[in-house]
Amino acid sequence: MSEHAMLSLSFILLAGMLCQWIAWRVKFPAIIFLLAAGIVAGPVTQWLNPDELFGDLLFPFVSLAVAVILFEGSLTLKIQDIPGLERVIRNLITIGAFITWMITALATRTLLDFSWSVSFLFGAIMVVTGPTVIMPLLRTVRPKENVASTLQWEGILIDPLGAILAVLVFEFIVSGGVEGGFAASLLIFGKMILIGILIGAAGGLLFGFLLKKYLIPHYLHNISALALVCVVFAVSNVLEPESGLLSVTIMGIWLANSKGLELDDILDFKESLSILLISMLFIILAARMNISEFIDLGWPALAVFAVIQFVIRPLSVHLCALGSKLTMNERHLLSWIAPRGIVAAAISALFSIRLEYLGYQDAAQMVPLTFLVIIGTVLLQSMTAGPLARFLKVAEPENEGFLILGANRVAQVIAEELKKNNIQTLLTDQNWSAVTEAKLKGLAAYWGNPVSEHAERNMDLMGIGNLLAMSPHVELNALAAQYYRLEFAPANIFTIRNSQPNSGASEAKAAFRYSGRILFGDSITYQDLEQLLQQGAEMKTTLLTDEFTFEDYLEQQGTARVSLFAIDTNAAVHVFTAQPDFTPKAGWKIMALAAKKMIVPSSESE
Repeated sequence: MSEHAMLSLSFILLAGMLCQWIAWRVKFPAIIFLLAAGIVAGPVTQWLNPDELFGDLLFPFVSLAVAVILFEGSLTLKIQDIPGLERVIRNLITIGAFITWMITALATRTLLDFSWSVSFLFGAIMVVTGPTVIMPLLRTVRPKENVASTLQWEGILIDPLGAILAVLVFEFIVSGGVEGGFAASLLIFGKMILIGILIGAAGGLLFGFLLKKYLIPHYLHNISALALVCVVFAVSNVLEPESGLLSVTIMGIWLANSKGLELDDILDFKESLSILLISMLFIILAARMNISEFIDLGWPALAVFAVIQFVIRPLSVHLCALGSKLTMNERHLLSWIAPRGIVAAAISALFSIRLEYLGYQDAAQMVPLTFLVIIGTVLLQSMTAGPLARFLKVAEPENEGFLILGANRVAQVIAEELKKNNIQTLLTDQNWSAVTEAKLKGLAAYWGNPVSEHAERNMDLMGIGNLLAMSPHVELNALAAQYYRLEFAPANIFTIRNSQPNSGASEAKAAFRYSGRILFGDSITYQDLEQLLQQGAEMKTTLLTDEFTFEDYLEQQGTARVSLFAIDTNAAVHVFTAQPDFTPKAGWKIMALAAKKMIVPSSESE
């Protein structure tokens, strides 16, 4: 391998990592940064030429990468989730998908004069949105729960379902080129579907059997899954060309719906691998583009984008939402948010390359058109969805909720009182019994490691803007404080002190130094609060007035309380720390742990 080739591959990996990091840092979809890096490296500077770099391996690499991405997405598709969905979500992934497919194909055929085959394929690709693009938008926009849940579920479900639709359309197009007319084409298409389903189901059945019988050691689960996905994809394509993508999708769906399988580790690995492949794909595919291709598309391409954004999505949402509990303003916001993303870009590039080989000249224009829609939807919706949500009054207030590390008794009591005051909380703990007890009390709780990719994927942090690290384990508190530092900002990270043995005092002090602001006072420890509860202490909320000021409150309560939170007249929550940066006034509420008999250290700060 030449030095330039090694340097190019290194650049792709480094640029992909930097783009993902920048996207995480600014809470913006990574697609835009990846596309920008690829365009700069390719058509702008001419430094990166993927066709020369990969040669004949370009098509197999893109194919395998797309296969892994589709497999990872299909692992999240569980059949039991579909019947229980709200009607509007079911309609969006069925009726809405059909409307998007048909009208997009018609608009593409009419405005750009694509062939009907390529038009229908492009329409199928435009059905796909994707959670990897939607989630960063939701964190920025913070819509109300109805809108957020609908968009989340639509993105999760439409990703693999839309990919299946695109694969089926592509396979029907490919089968149409055989001799013998429509009947022969239909036969080839049927063979593709049959082999794709059979090989995919066989792969899922085999891997599920090996996992259930513990025939594969745990440390080989991830690499075995990757190897089997590649084998299933290759074997399916050998038996019937172009059936491999359907096979890996079916395999993922089979595993996702198999009982008794623990797939979290595989999902984590596949998610990490997908991020790597996605980063490489976007840079490589963007580098292959020619700026003149965008120019050649001209105004008709912008018209297609306008139809997708301003006609198809609103029509689809409003028809699918008929009779639902969504308000009109919530429907308007849903009509605006539908960014295209990773699967659309990868599939369009893959199918374009293949169709070009088969003689479809307009297939080459499908890639720049897809990237135009991706860039347009992501940029437009990212910049405007937030102001629109606030204008329509369907945005949640500022993230005032609390992620509470620990589901112990202390954390539960605090969460219950916050909930009584309409403040959102989410408890997290690795203790199953503690999490179960919290859920029985009606508290939102997550069971698992809070600093894991599984938690990042499954914890709903909408409306959550603060961390209360209240575990009795100082190391876990410090780790969580660092993990969520950029998610919530350092000023919103709070950690309670823990009693430590003298032998570990220096280590504990060093760990606590980076654990955020000190909860409730310098001398108040988790053990103090736990002991108070054992002695019968209770949470109490007191309203301050002009006649009963904060000074009166302190004087009256004396030492028989520990002040925890203050809620101002705008419903904003303030946390008492060792050095509070607020002064409660009339109309504020003070939440405190109060007991008839308790001794509070004189160094407590209010």
